Formats: sequence, structure tokens, C-alpha cells
Amino acid sequence: MGNKSNYSKPEYFYNRELSWISFNYRVLEEAQDKDIPLLDRLKFLSITASNLDEFFMIRVASLKDMVQVNYTKKDIAGMTPEKQLEEINKKTHQLVKDQYLTYNKLLLPNLEAEHIYIIDHHENLTKKQADYVDNYFRSEVYPVLTPMAVDSSRPFPLIRNKSLNIGALLQTKQHDKSDEGKEHFRELYMPHSRKKKKQNIDIDFATVQVPSMLPRFVEIPSENDGDKTFILLEQIIEKNINKLFLNYEVLSVFPYRVMRNADLTIEEDEAADLLMEIERQLKKRQWGEVIRLEVEESIDERLLQTLKDELQIKEVDIFKINGPLDLTFLMKMSGLEGYDHLRSKKYTPQPAKWLNGSEHIFDQIKDHDILLHHPYETFDPVVDFVRQAAKDPDVLAIKQTLYRVSSHSPIIASLAAAAENGKQVTVLVELKARFDEENNILWARKLEQAGCHVIYGLVGLKTHSKITLVVRKEEDGIRRYVHLGTGNYNDSTAKLYTDMGLLTHQKAIGEDATAVFNMLSGYSEPAVWNKLIVAPIWLRDRFIQMITRERDYAKAGKTAFIKAKMNSLCDAEIISALYEASAAGVKIYLVVRGICCLKVGIPGISENITVRSIVGDFLEHSRIYYFHNNGFEEVYMGSADWMPRNLDKRVEILFPVEDEALKEEVIDILDIQLRDNAKARIMQPDGSFFHLNKHGKDRLNSQEYFCNAALAVSAGRKHAARSSRCFEPLVHEEEEDS
Repeated sequence: MGNKSNYSKPEYFYNRELSWISFNYRVLEEAQDKDIPLLDRLKFLSITASNLDEFFMIRVASLKDMVQVNYTKKDIAGMTPEKQLEEINKKTHQLVKDQYLTYNKLLLPNLEAEHIYIIDHHENLTKKQADYVDNYFRSEVYPVLTPMAVDSSRPFPLIRNKSLNIGALLQTKQHDKSDEGKEHFRELYMPHSRKKKKQNIDIDFATVQVPSMLPRFVEIPSENDGDKTFILLEQIIEKNINKLFLNYEVLSVFPYRVMRNADLTIEEDEAADLLMEIERQLKKRQWGEVIRLEVEESIDERLLQTLKDELQIKEVDIFKINGPLDLTFLMKMSGLEGYDHLRSKKYTPQPAKWLNGSEHIFDQIKDHDILLHHPYETFDPVVDFVRQAAKDPDVLAIKQTLYRVSSHSPIIASLAAAAENGKQVTVLVELKARFDEENNILWARKLEQAGCHVIYGLVGLKTHSKITLVVRKEEDGIRRYVHLGTGNYNDSTAKLYTDMGLLTHQKAIGEDATAVFNMLSGYSEPAVWNKLIVAPIWLRDRFIQMITRERDYAKAGKTAFIKAKMNSLCDAEIISALYEASAAGVKIYLVVRGICCLKVGIPGISENITVRSIVGDFLEHSRIYYFHNNGFEEVYMGSADWMPRNLDKRVEILFPVEDEALKEEVIDILDIQLRDNAKARIMQPDGSFFHLNKHGKDRLNSQEYFCNAALAVSAGRKHAARSSRCFEPLVHEEEEDS
């Protein structure tokens, strides 16, 4: 079989960034799928646009930084940063073209078939609509706008990251003698040292930011009853741009949008106060280097040249777009009222299968471990766990890690109330949670004001683990109750992301939970762990050990397999270990939503590995790891993907599921996803993903299956006799077409 280095050749890996682009194409496929309700397809197209924005602000920006400092180290696929940028540019330009083909050729005609119209240019307005738009501009838009001319006394303004703007080329109007006083004023206060010359005509540049606090799309009168007609805000401003520059003739006007480097550089070792340092860096995010410029395809070349010169951007980083810039507005449009028939029926999370809502939550956890499966089951038990702890006079302390929380978090409110009730409350708020830094700073301050002990994360590490510890004084002594999860303590995203959670009273896990918080607050690393496996010190080695154990069983001729689900797989050492196990005969079944740098079907190396990606109504977010272990099955869940950052640069927790009934259910959940043939795409040896998309009685959409299963349990519960204190879960039948 050879040594492990044979499994680490660059040709055995895909580049991480190109794999991510492939994932975004899978999301785009949902927008193109005619079997999906129309307004849901708008939502998926919007998601591809917001995904691409973040990709540029972080991943592309990081690669550009590497190129600028002549960093030439190759990635696991053997690509230098410069080569990666070259390939990314090709792929993303094509992706944007495909986004707008989807918008123009598929979605707009379908919207019009439903009598929903988006006016693509103000010149296409009827007289009645034009009058309405002009009145709307005067009353709602004009007072908010700030037109900014560019001349010797007014330099080119700082254009905010992701902001939509309108650029205009202006020419001074001809005037007669009665205008001499005005001309003298202009000469004094509006010198034109930045004029462009075109056929001896002086041309000026000006820009206006499209206000983000106003609705992006505006309903206007329709020509026919039953129609709905909209126009985009930038078109309203374009139509009335002359009202902003009264002494000028507008020669051309076009929207543009910039993307800036938003990757924060935080010198944690030198920061006396991490919170203040992050606040300082957040202000810079709006003004980082421009890395992408979006313009309309038909933009005036003179206007484009001005933007290129002022923003100092290369031609390859300019995206000429056939349609409205920034398709993220489609997310709000997908929520149009009165069109429920064009959307999937909204699913309501059901009561937790392993909980009886009438009993005190601590009594139930003491009686048996509780498995939670969101969003099929409600997130309420997690909120109630913290809320009841805050009010319970027997609770002495609450400790929790927070990575991303909602804007009106009930968990934050409960933690603050607990501190005000005199309980010892310790909260680790991860200030470095990307794009949630500002929100988390606000929550950290609120918690401190309430009397909580707030930790701002660890130097050099993000705390990504999801854990809550409640310490309670009971008749027989101090007891610890723990919640562990795969997703954030965010009641909003818990309705949209698939995640798993465990509520437990196990003494061993309670001791480990205490050790976790002691480590986070006091740098006290335990010599051993009872049950939990914690990154960045222990988790990588444990994963490698479990993969290698399966390899050894296969070598000995025993049954050996691994089934795992995660968001991303790009760690070279893990992938090499999987290759080695596969070569030894281990069957490996992976569900990887996004990035996957592993290649399937390499002769003699990865022929025993299958990879599938599920993209559906809910964002697949749970992490499950199942090792056969010669029949002594081990099942783990946690917050970590198989990525270097999760294994080496974050505080992550992997926790076991040991209760036999719960273990069986988690394995069942994993197997259902491995049988999905409706939303799953199967990775091919060439790196493409084959969309099974079966129809008929054998069709299995795992997300629909779990929704129906939760509804069936809920319906059965209403009629089931309650003969004992605790609710006995119903076992649902495995019907593929349920």
C-alpha cells in the first residue's frame, strides 16, 4: 500500500476556492429548477449573489494580499495564489454570466407569466408610471440623496463597500449674459481641474450613493388590473438625475458597485483591549482595497475609465453585467405578499420528539438524554433551557459560548436576567465571528452591564464550539446539565439551518463542560477528557486515530466503514487518511454540503469513497461522524468540519451520542441523507456533481422526509396515551415516498 506520502500528491486534491465556486453553482441550479416554486427560485439566485460577495471580500481578497507580498507557496492542489486568482477570475466571470442568464431568460419571463413585472429601464415607463416615479422621487428619495461632484476642491469620494452607486458625466450648460453671476460663482467654488476633454467639451464626473435604507424595488401603477409592476430604486434616481445637477447637462448615467477587501487584520498579541481593536478594524472594512467593480454592460467608456482610474482597479476585476447590479434584492422580492401559491408551503418546526412539554426541562434531562433535530423540531427547548435556568432559584451558575446570535436574542435576555437574579453567569462572546463582530460587541457590552462575566475569546483562536453548562443545587448535591450543539445559539437561523443538539445530565460530560469553561477563562488545560474531544489540541489526532482504526479493521478482513456529514472537507491530512483507508477497503460515505477538496474514483485510492452534496430549502449545517468500529459503533456530533481552521485554529467540541436509542436515530438520519435522490448531487471523478433528481414513488427528498416524520410524531403524540411521566417517542416507518 505504500507510505502515507503517496496519498498527498497535489493531483489528488481539488483547489478549495474552485470547489466553493462549484458549490455556488449547485445553489444556482436550484434557481434554475422548474420544479421549484418561482419565488423560491428568486431566493436561491439571491443567495448565489450574497455568497459571491462574501467570497470576494474574504477569499479573493486574501489571495490578492498574498500576491502583493510575493507569497508563492502552493496549496494542496499545487496552485500558487497567482494561479488561483487566474482560475477564479475565469470561473467567477462565467458564474456571473450564468446568474444573469438565469435572471433574464428563466426568472423574468416566468414572473411576467404570473403578471409580475420588473421595469428594466425608466425609458420603458408609461406616462402614468413616469409621473408616479417622479412624484415618488420628489417626496421619498430626493431629500435623502447626497450628490457628490468631483473637482479640484472635492476629490473622488470614498465609495463604501457593497454600496450601489450611480456615476454621471456632466457638461456645463450653455448660458447667456443673465447667467454671468452664476458662472462667476461656479468659477470661485466649482473649479474644474478634473475635467475630461472630449471634442473640446469640458466633462465632469459626479456620483450618488443609492440609499440602502430605502426599499430597493418600488411598486408602481400597473397598466392592467391584476398586474404587479416594480421599478428598481436606481432607475428612479437615474430618471431624475438632472434634478441633482441643475446647472449641468447630464451626458450619461450608469450604476456601479464596488467590493472591497473586508478581511480583518487583527494584531491580537498587541491589542490591549480586543474589543476596541476589533471596533477599530471594523471601520476599515468599509474602505479596504477595491477588489471588484460591477458595472452595467452598456456603460459609457468615458465613465468606466474614470472609475478605473479613481478606484485603481484592473480590467480583469471589472464585471460587466447584463441586468440590475446586486441581485440580493431578490430575497425580499421572494417574500411578496399575496403570492403564497408561488412559494413552498412554510414549515412550522414541531415539538421535540424526546421531550414532554408539560414537564420541567431539568427533570426530563435528568431522566434521559434528549436529542434535538432543528429545524424539523423547534429550537424552543434550547431557549427554554436557558430561560428556566435564569429563573430557577436552585440554579447557581450558567456558562455559555456565543458565536452568532439573532438581533433580538431571547437567550441574551435570559443570560442578562440570570445575572440580575444573582446567578454566576459566564459568557464567551466570540468577537471575531466574521460579519457578526459589530453585533457581538453590542451583546458583549449589554451582558457586562447586566453583571455577566464576559470573555472575549482567546488570542489567536476563534471559539466556535456550541456549549451551555447549567450548575444546579439539588437535594442530593450539585448537578450539571449541558447542552451541546452543531449550530449557533441563534433562534432565527435555527428555523433555516439543519442542526443537531444534545441535552444531557451525564456526570462525565458535565465534568468535561466545566473543564472547557475553565480552559476558556483561565488557560487551564485538563490532562484528560472523559467524553468530549476538543480542538485545537486533541481533535485532529482523534479523527486520524478513528479513521486509521477502520483502515486496520479492513486490512484484517473485517467490516469497516465511515459515514460522515459536514459543511466542508479540505484538510489535507484528513483526506490523505481517508484515501489510505479507502485503499485498504474501508467503505466511506460522505455528505459534504460545500467545499470538497477530496477526489473520488482515483484508481486504487478513492474508489471506495462516495461524496454527495445536498442543497435544499434548509441550509445543511449539522456535523455527524459515524465509525463502524468493528460493530462497537461510535457516533459523534459537533461544531467542527474537516478543515484546517476547525482542527487547528478554533476551539471546537466533538461530543459522543451514547444512548442507544438516540444513537440509532442519528444513524438513521445520516442514512436517510445518504439515500436522498431528489436534492443530492453525487460527485463524479472529474469533480462535477451529477444531480439525480429522480421522480416517482422512489423519490426521496431527505428534508421533506424529516419534515413529514416530525409532523407524524407530533400528530401521533396528540392521540397517544400518556401512561408515564416521560413521553415515549414514536418510531416512524421508513417510507421513501412519505
